[in-house]
Amino acid sequence: MKFLAFDDQDFGQQFAAILARGEETGREVEQVVLDIIEAVRSRGDEAVLEYTNRFDRLAADSLAALEVTADEIDAAFARCSAADIDALKLAVERVGRFHEKQKTQTWLSTEEPDVMLGQMVTPLQRVGIYVPGGKASYPSSVIMNAVPAKVAGVPEVIMVAPTPGGEINPHVLVAARLSGVDRVFRIGGAQAVAALAYGTATIPKVDKVTGPGNIYVATAKKLVFGQVGIDMIAGPSEILVINDGSGNPAHIAADLLSQAEHDELASSILITTDRKFGDQVAAEVEQQLKELSRESIARKSWESYGAIIVAKTLAEVIDFSNRIAPEHLELAVSDPFAILPQIKNAGAIFMGHYTPEAAGDYLAGPNHTLPTGGTARFFSPLSVDDFVKKSSIVYFSKAGLERLGSDIVRIAGLEGLEAHGRSVSKRLGLPD
Repeated sequence: MKFLAFDDQDFGQQFAAILARGEETGREVEQVVLDIIEAVRSRGDEAVLEYTNRFDRLAADSLAALEVTADEIDAAFARCSAADIDALKLAVERVGRFHEKQKTQTWLSTEEPDVMLGQMVTPLQRVGIYVPGGKASYPSSVIMNAVPAKVAGVPEVIMVAPTPGGEINPHVLVAARLSGVDRVFRIGGAQAVAALAYGTATIPKVDKVTGPGNIYVATAKKLVFGQVGIDMIAGPSEILVINDGSGNPAHIAADLLSQAEHDELASSILITTDRKFGDQVAAEVEQQLKELSRESIARKSWESYGAIIVAKTLAEVIDFSNRIAPEHLELAVSDPFAILPQIKNAGAIFMGHYTPEAAGDYLAGPNHTLPTGGTARFFSPLSVDDFVKKSSIVYFSKAGLERLGSDIVRIAGLEGLEAHGRSVSKRLGLPD
């Protein structure tokens, strides 16, 4: 963990190392993924099965055998406590209610009597969601990807999840059914992304692939983009906490560690205007690290990419935050609403001392699939908009074309596109 100040001579260099974590895919990784994609494209089921058996230590004799059955999902419900199922139901309900508010409708404008314009909104027909299954299992990832797709009206949601050793977390299967997932396959890695993008005899081709994964999954999504849509290229998790010296240091420490426990490349940053408060948070982090079951992961993250930065004013803190555009931004200050209008770039903003980032991860309602690595400058959280497409609607009556046709022909002429102009002039009997 680094203790920094904005006026340190080497501040820029030290913080750049944090921002650069996980940036390099490496040619080796990209080549491995390219080979996997090509194998799946050419050999379909056979290649997917081969890679899945190898990487996940399985011995399946067909890809169809890796599809989760309804009976297996029933068994998963039986293995989960009623309280756990109720909590997941609550999350699905809250996330669904929030995303319902994002829906946009087809619209038509008749402002002009002889021209009608509009936009038609239609759901994607089939999407694939990737759910990590390596270091941890994430039923929340199922909910955050599947629920907005179903709210958008997507008829078929295909879920893929790696199952090392053949085991799949029962809570993930429960979340899949509660969220409306239609089919679930025990496959992961780049081969799963390639199968969704190109289709195989067993796995149907989808229109879009969403969901987080490791560097191989992220690289595969990048390489199949264009063949299918993707949500975003997600990097390591990150949290930035802005603090004015108010609040409980133990709470802030817990919030920082909530990101550090994700993986060794996660970054947890506190910027405070109170050095004493920063010292207290640092001490709390050390104490709480000892109490975590994932201590080794969280400690590596904290020691490599954690930082406490001391600032002189909130104004310089906000300016810095806007420049780095954090994935998760906590405004742990006495009056968060006073500074909210000044926040320009963040994936999700958590307001005040009783809104931990974990609330957004699980059931507050907004999506927890967020832009990372500074991409909140131009990307938004996953939403219903990611699962629909919009088509423009244009209707001209004869009178409308007569009214506007000469200007269409003129602009076509400016561009030297003669046939464009003639497509209008021929209809109107205008000279070529």
